[in-house]
Amino acid sequence: MVKLEEVVDEEFMREQDGPLDEDDWDTDSESDTSSIFSGPPPESLSERLSALQDMIPASTRRSLSSKYAATTSWLKSGLLLGGKTLWVVSTSALLLGVPWALAYSEEQMIVEQERAEMMNQRAQSEVC
Repeated sequence: MVKLEEVVDEEFMREQDGPLDEDDWDTDSESDTSSIFSGPPPESLSERLSALQDMIPASTRRSLSSKYAATTSWLKSGLLLGGKTLWVVSTSALLLGVPWALAYSEEQMIVEQERAEMMNQRAQSEVC
């Protein structure tokens, strides 16, 4: 069977430093802790990121930078090519499609007029 024995730490047994006279120790009044701890100094996000650059090795930073540059370059050229393609397709549709649609609608109107005339002629020939 295992027997447990408590080992007392000497740091806990030592008397703590503090004021000897009770008058010097004011615990009743509310103390202003802002003068003791004011927090970290205000800094911007860019300052924080620039401070973190030492954590990443230079070779990794160069690699990430080149990949980012290549990706943005591909994205820019893709958007530029897409915009030019969209411009060509839309202007071609307007220049070729609108006149064709107008001509097609005129032809449909002429076909409808011819049908109406043929029906009128048939109706007149049957009446006579």
